[in-house]
Amino acid sequence: MKLVKNKAGRFVPEEVNGEKQIPFQGVGKYKSSGKIASPPVRSCIDFPSDGNKIVKNLKDALKKSGLKDGMTISTHHHLRNGDILTNFLFDTIHSMGIKNIRWFPSASFPCHNHLIKYLMDGTIHHIEGSMNGPLGKFTSEGKMKGMGILRSHGGRYQAIQDGEVHIDIAVISAPASDPFGNANGVQGKSACGGLGFALADSEYANKVIVVTDNLVPFPCVPWQIQGNNVDYVVRVDSLGNPAKIVSGTTEITKSPDRLLIAEYVAKFMDEAGIVKDGFSYQAGAGGINLAVIHFLKKIMIVKGIKARFIRGGSTKYLVEMLQEGLIDYILDGQTFDLDGVYSMRDNPNHVMTTPFTSYNYHSKGNFASIVDAAILGATEVDLKFNANVVSHSDGYLLHGIGGWQNCLFAKCSILTIPSFRDRIPVIVDEVTTLCGPGELIDVVVTETGIAINPKRKDLLHSLKNSLLPIRSLEEIQKEVYEICGGAPEKPKLNKKKVVAVVKWVDGTVLDSIYQVTR
Repeated sequence: MKLVKNKAGRFVPEEVNGEKQIPFQGVGKYKSSGKIASPPVRSCIDFPSDGNKIVKNLKDALKKSGLKDGMTISTHHHLRNGDILTNFLFDTIHSMGIKNIRWFPSASFPCHNHLIKYLMDGTIHHIEGSMNGPLGKFTSEGKMKGMGILRSHGGRYQAIQDGEVHIDIAVISAPASDPFGNANGVQGKSACGGLGFALADSEYANKVIVVTDNLVPFPCVPWQIQGNNVDYVVRVDSLGNPAKIVSGTTEITKSPDRLLIAEYVAKFMDEAGIVKDGFSYQAGAGGINLAVIHFLKKIMIVKGIKARFIRGGSTKYLVEMLQEGLIDYILDGQTFDLDGVYSMRDNPNHVMTTPFTSYNYHSKGNFASIVDAAILGATEVDLKFNANVVSHSDGYLLHGIGGWQNCLFAKCSILTIPSFRDRIPVIVDEVTTLCGPGELIDVVVTETGIAINPKRKDLLHSLKNSLLPIRSLEEIQKEVYEICGGAPEKPKLNKKKVVAVVKWVDGTVLDSIYQVTR
């Protein structure tokens, strides 16, 4: 495998799974060209005139879709760690004797540990999507037959739209659907919120199968997936475990250190002049992020400030702010709890968004750059403000990118990180895996201090008289190394074997992920 150095100074493969690649050329330096991809022209002649697209089971739908070896099958992750359907899908594909599938999920979860046996026997050749938990460990150890590809949520839409990935068969989990294929995620026992991450799949795939455990009479409204894009509808007893569908950290942290980080962020945003009438910010689940919302809410109430919109992942905390009139709109990419699901269903100001509107880099603009502040996490940050969100200091691939890369284009991107985890420092000399170039990361907030990127002279000027602990990354790192007994041990990696790559939002290759040797 030939590796070339990209503009970030990282060595990346010229080819990935037999396809030529473009190395990262710098933020804003690569401009795509050509035409947007499209599926073949369809005709109503080929579909039932009564609008009933129901077939007897998933296997029958796959056969009718022409499933064969080497195809690309896509799924989406709105069912999160409660997803039963994806495992059943690959049980079915395996039973049909199909091999070398490229699995193209919008994300995976620990529940997909079930699929490791299909990666081992060749049913699945490789994954192009997040490889979380057990799947990440399996990939990091070099056991996957092909090379993994990690993309952001916007990068996934970009890859489909640009024809970089062509989906043969999209399988969409729908908590509610009618026989025509109109579907949504806000009704039924498996309600999960919006289905925006499946939008591109429904629009560009050759064949689209909607699977539901809640078949309703036509019309299923609101329709987040349009039946005009759907080939077949399959009814099953259950899509997933409702208790785990709304999974993730949906409670405010109780850790004093993490609460302090959250309070620093809110005060920083206030002193920097970000918190003002009509401002916007990106919020998500996770104990620190939820605590930030709590502290921001206090500031907004005291000062009589109203936000124009908040970008979700929505939770009950954002829903409360919407109901209390502190924000005009929630623009929601995915919901993390039932309060968010019900709010999206019932409140017209709680709006489902998609990766196209929110994050797609190859479009005529997107919401990400309009947001005043994005509050994000990271597994590592280095002294150049480069950040890592997919691997840990031991080199293991254990997280996906999600919308993280796309959010870096906000007017102020803020990373909230504890200065160490399990006695392992988080601020390092060089990140294990590069996911976000330092020029896009404006502020790093830890419990030991706040570091502002020297490139942001405007923020440094705004905070010059602040009582907040404004420090350099070098100062914070030195203190943490003294606490933890020195720098973290570097991971043992086989630099001759790339197991996965990280794509940048424009489709270029940003970094390589190497096999872990211990």
